[in-house]
Amino acid sequence: MLRLQLPRLPPNMWTLCVQAALIATLVKSSVSLTDNLVGRLQTSYNPSKLSESKFLEYSNLSNKLHLREAISHILIPRVVGSGNHSLVRQYIVQSLKDLDWHVELDSFHDTAPIMGQLHFHNIIATLNPDAERYLVLACHYDSKYMPKAEFLGATDSAVPCAMLLNLAQVLQEQLKPFKKSKLSLMLLFFDGEEAFEEWGPKDSIYGARHLAKRWQHEGKLDSIDMLVLLDLLGAPDPAFYSFFANTESWYMRLQSVETRLAQIELLERYASSGVSQRDPTRYFQSQAMRSSFIEDDHIPFLKRNVPVLHLIPVPFPTVWHTPDDNESVIDYATTDNLALIIRLFALEYLLGGDQAK
Repeated sequence: MLRLQLPRLPPNMWTLCVQAALIATLVKSSVSLTDNLVGRLQTSYNPSKLSESKFLEYSNLSNKLHLREAISHILIPRVVGSGNHSLVRQYIVQSLKDLDWHVELDSFHDTAPIMGQLHFHNIIATLNPDAERYLVLACHYDSKYMPKAEFLGATDSAVPCAMLLNLAQVLQEQLKPFKKSKLSLMLLFFDGEEAFEEWGPKDSIYGARHLAKRWQHEGKLDSIDMLVLLDLLGAPDPAFYSFFANTESWYMRLQSVETRLAQIELLERYASSGVSQRDPTRYFQSQAMRSSFIEDDHIPFLKRNVPVLHLIPVPFPTVWHTPDDNESVIDYATTDNLALIIRLFALEYLLGGDQAK
């Protein structure tokens, strides 16, 4: 069956796309949370929910100052090949090495329109480089080339990068057991996500295309339970949807974490600002989107049958690919809330199964 691949669309076109793409409301009973399959080999993995006491304990872990500091270090123009690009890469690498993560670079050359040959560097950080299975949390750290404007890329994707670094910082103690476990955590920072001239199969997602192909040849794709890709985060009132049927039960776990946090009133300024025209009381919407998918760093992995959770808001932030995607657009309450949800989701995934204990 042919599958329509839509390139990233301007925000004002997403209303029509969403209306055409939204299908039936998720029926939770139709997706069993006790029979989840992960990885290309469809391994059965059934993590239990965090207990109420553990959920409350982990919910109170945070370091908002660190999150803001991380954003400030990354929120500079960082086009591939520039000095700032190197500075941001060094900051990410050193931050994770300081927390005793194993960090390696997947470095390669490729030719880009306008720029010519460039040196790209994917950053791969693992708690246990010898683990058999990984939950992979990913984002991209480069910023878009705009010759006539300064583009900072706050949502795209300084905030997602900072969220992952903040997760490693906040959960230092909780993640220590996964430095020796069979199931562990990987943080993946893709390089060269942005197109230099016009988005297309040879001018976009340079790092993801290279790494997926390399890992396929090396047989490493089978070690990925699931790739959770973060993009365009930080603006107020995001609305997320389940894009893929084989990870829908995991999307529903994100819904569950959000609901539990809302019930104990641990989400900051959770009321809508009025921007969203969808369910104003939640981020993770109860609809699925199936008729199309957004092209992003997950595509080379998706084509190789790696399960994907794509955490990208629809519609995109109104500042997408404009110079206005700067610190002024960041809603820190929303950013803190999403960072908390993602931390708890990761902990529940890692701690919830017998193989992870």
